[in-house]
Formats: sequence, C-alpha cells, structure tokens
Amino acid sequence: MDPTIAAILSLDGVTNGAVYALLGIAIVLVFTVTRVIFIPQGEFVAFGALTLAMLQAGRVPGTVWLLLFMAAAVAVNDTVAALRTRRHARQVALEAARTLGLPVIVSAAAIVLAPARPPMLLQAALTLALVTPMGPLVYRLAYRSLADASVLVLLIVSVGVHFALTGLGLLFFGAEGFRNPSFWDERFTLGPLSLTGQTLIIFAASLALLATLFVFFDRTLVGKALRATAVNRTGARLVGISTDGAGTLSFTMAAFIGAASGLLIGPSTTMFYDSGFLIGLKGFVAAVFAGLTSFSLALAGALGVGLIESFGSFWASAFKEVIVFTAILPVLLARSFVDRHPEEH
Repeated sequence: MDPTIAAILSLDGVTNGAVYALLGIAIVLVFTVTRVIFIPQGEFVAFGALTLAMLQAGRVPGTVWLLLFMAAAVAVNDTVAALRTRRHARQVALEAARTLGLPVIVSAAAIVLAPARPPMLLQAALTLALVTPMGPLVYRLAYRSLADASVLVLLIVSVGVHFALTGLGLLFFGAEGFRNPSFWDERFTLGPLSLTGQTLIIFAASLALLATLFVFFDRTLVGKALRATAVNRTGARLVGISTDGAGTLSFTMAAFIGAASGLLIGPSTTMFYDSGFLIGLKGFVAAVFAGLTSFSLALAGALGVGLIESFGSFWASAFKEVIVFTAILPVLLARSFVDRHPEEH
C-alpha cells in the first residue's frame, strides 16, 4: 500500500466514521438518560433515507402512514390507560389531540407536497419532520411503562422494537432499494485526494451537530437536566427534573440524529428497509468503545470503526464486516478487567 492509497482509504474511513459518530452519540445519549440500549437507532437512518428517496420520486413516503399508525397506537394506549384511572373525558381528549396533532399536520403537508416534487432542501426538512416525531412515540409505546425495569429487560424490549420496526418498514416502504442523489455534485482536488461535495456536507453537518450537542449539554438548562438524569435518576427526581420528560427528549434527539444520518449516508449506499440494522450496529460498536457513557470516546471510537472498515475492505472486502465487529472483542475484554460492575437493583 502506497501513501496515496492510504490517504484515500483514510478519507473514506473518516467520512463514514463521522456518520457513525452521530449514531454512537445518540446511542450513548439514550442509554445514559434512560438505561435503554437502543438497538433500533439504525431504523431511523433507513427511514430517513427511504423517505427522501420517495419524495424524490414524487411519491407519498411510507413514513406518513407509519407515523400516523404509531401516533394512533399511542393515542389509543393513553386513552385506555386514562379510562382505567377514571380521568376526566375532556383531559383525555386534549391529550389525544396533542398526541395526534403534529403527526397529522406533518403527514398532511407531505401528502400535499410530495406529488409536486419540492426543492431538495424542503424535501430534507420534510423528512426530518416526519421521522423525528417517531422517537418519542417509540418511547411512549415501548419504554415509558418500563422506565424502572432492569437493563436486561429494556435490552430485550429493544430487540423486539427492532424487529417490529423492521417489519413495519417492509410493510410501508416495500422491499425495493433506493439510492438518493447527492446534495452537492461538485468535486474538489486536494493533493492526491478527490473530495466530493457530499463528503464536505457530511463533514460540515456532522461537525455542526456535534457542536450543537456540546453547546446544548454544556450551556442550556435542559441539557444540564439531561446530564443530571444521566448521572443519577433518583437525584434528578428529587430536585424536580422529570425523568419521563428527559426520556422523551432523548428519544426525540436520537430520532432526529438518525434521520439526519440517513440523509447524509443515503447518496453513498443503496438503502433497503432493513439496512439500518447494520449501520446502527456500527454506531453501537462506537458507543461500546466509550463504555456507553462518554460522548468524546464515542466520537473517537466511531472514527476508529470507520478507519477499520475502510482499510479492512481494502485488504479483505468480503470480510470487512467481520473485521469491524471482531475489533470490539479486545475492547470488551479490556473493559471487563477495568470497569467496575455494581449490582443492579
């Protein structure tokens, strides 16, 4: 391998690592706040890419019906729970209206705008608006009632949610694969490297999201409340922080990051309804590098995963996935000796 090939592979690895970093940080965020190992994070990536692809084709995306289905399921679930506790009918109706309001408005906008094929940036914004509300809906459907369950139970639920979302993805998107066009088709030369406009957009968007997350957690009251919940849930409750609200917000942010990652990675690979699992798993590997606790280590782990994948595909392309997932074994072994293992109660 000469330096030119090494530079090209490094650029490819860092580009993919930037996307894995976003997914790894989202997984760390959800775990630290709710103790949920969120395996379905990759499904938001696939839904984001497929939604944009359908809007590009002038078709109403399956995300519309999936979002309405999930919102209706949450509204019915909440209504049944409210009737059991004999709450006032007007309050129940208001809660149902709040649950259904945003999904119905966004879905109606998508149904009206999709056949007209609006500009790509508007399609991207519509994609984010359709996928992001799925995060809190997933939390309310699957995790809210199990907030105090053990990590093992939450992990089992995550596996179930993953299979449910994959099946719903097949139902609403079909088995056909899509590859999105680039947001920017320009090419730039930097020494031996050829940079595409899409690569620069991935770098810029990833850095902007990471900087926004840093400011959010370090400078805002809501971000500090999420950090407090991550450090000590009981203590957070005692000082008046709603752990349920923190869980809802963390899932909302995870869905937004997943959808944005889907928009970024969509032009690089053909996406199918089940493509998100493998992509999300690489983000999970990055999160494991960080012990599911540190955003900065998750970022470093994601870049490492991207580089291992890139160089692995050069030396043994048929085994690149095996190489990536095997790399996690020494990390797990090292952490089993270093990390403490407090008993879970």
